[in-house]
Amino acid sequence: MPPTAGLPLRAADWLPGAPGFEEALARFLGVEAVQIACSGTAAFVATLEALHRRSPGRDGVIVPAYTCPLMALAVAHCGLRLLPCDLLPASLDLDPAALERLCDGRTLAVVPTHLAGRVTDVPSARRIAHAAGAWVIEDAAQALGATVGGQTVGLQGDVGFFSLAVGKGLSIFEGGVLVARRPELHAEIGTRLAAQRGGWLHDRLWDGRRTLELLAYTALYRPSTLDWVYGRPLRRALARRDWIEAAGDDFDASIPLHPVGRWRRGVGARALARLPDFLAATEAQAQRRLKLLDAIPGLTLIRDSVQGGTAAGAGAPRGTWPVLLALMPSGAARDALLDAQWGEGSGLALPFVHALPDYTRYAPAVPAMAAGEIPRARDLAARLFSISNSPWLDDARFAHLLTAIRRAIGAG
Repeated sequence: MPPTAGLPLRAADWLPGAPGFEEALARFLGVEAVQIACSGTAAFVATLEALHRRSPGRDGVIVPAYTCPLMALAVAHCGLRLLPCDLLPASLDLDPAALERLCDGRTLAVVPTHLAGRVTDVPSARRIAHAAGAWVIEDAAQALGATVGGQTVGLQGDVGFFSLAVGKGLSIFEGGVLVARRPELHAEIGTRLAAQRGGWLHDRLWDGRRTLELLAYTALYRPSTLDWVYGRPLRRALARRDWIEAAGDDFDASIPLHPVGRWRRGVGARALARLPDFLAATEAQAQRRLKLLDAIPGLTLIRDSVQGGTAAGAGAPRGTWPVLLALMPSGAARDALLDAQWGEGSGLALPFVHALPDYTRYAPAVPAMAAGEIPRARDLAARLFSISNSPWLDDARFAHLLTAIRRAIGAG
């Protein structure tokens, strides 16, 4: 099974004459305009560069201590300081008390993250960030289609970005989408995106590579070939006990920056027409399966957060469901479950292996933190796991996974 629920592409998506991708995405998100980047990370880089230009003297970027390592690499790429912030207990929300301690006159931006499609509490983070004169960037890389109060995520802060990478709800193999609330900020970030060029040959080579990769993804992202393209490499990594490679956390420090060609935009535009129905189907499946998971004693599910810390916040959140996230009662029980089931075709995986400071390979980009710091982010990293919400994960295989979870909790 794929680790996440991604929308399968069709051969017809490659036909020429597709409608404008940016316009179609803007309509889907309910905004006036969007901008396209070659990746979600590239969109984040352009945003940081634009905000730093507007706020000279500010260089601190506060991110969740448990998030994608690419965020740390992007901050380092821009020559800025990364500041990992602890989380609330058993939550993806930034801890307001920890955030207030980190925010000061040098803080450039705070980055609340809608990890795995779960809507995080942006209003609380925005209140603290804006009080310190900092910007708010919503990392909605895995949450295209998520809403709060009927409005797309990404608009509660100052800027929001989404990813169109492999395995996301909508994919052009690599790509990013950016939205900004203020027209002048939208324009300035657009200037930074336009500057993400390496020359005629460089840009065409990169887009040519991505086009070929997208063609292979179109052909191979299906049950009959997933064991070959995903399952076998996964099992090799697990045999070496290399969980970082198995989880896909082994990122290169260099960040490719280049335009996205018209052909891939056309593929995305055609596939986007099927995305609302796909999101509705995966949400319905998720709600059915959450009830079954809820019945397991000792298991804690991660759901959308209450906005603003109160039920009368910014409106009811409605996330997307590429995966189901759950916490085992202990790290030992979680690891026992992974040892038994990861690589067995059950859709089990890890969002990320460690809290950011605990990856030795990213030490140059992440400040070291003592054992007593970020305790809740480290606890989350030790106990969290994900279950693919792919429609290809049938009920029989899911029932087998439920039995394995109960067994691991009992043994732990």
